[in-house]
Amino acid sequence: MTYDRLVCANCASPVSEGRCPVCRAQRRTQQEGPLAGLTPAALIALLIALIAVAAVAHEVAV
Repeated sequence: MTYDRLVCANCASPVSEGRCPVCRAQRRTQQEGPLAGLTPAALIALLIALIAVAAVAHEVAV
């Protein structure tokens, strides 16, 4: 389920509209942080790249 389709239990409207204080708080939580906008696929790609860099660094150090 994507963030756009979440329905607020407080006001029964889409969270992305931010109609009530609970929705607005959730929207702020989703928008904060350096990795907040990344998709799961992008996070996996970032993790794979980090592992590759660590492996190369280990080979150079040995």
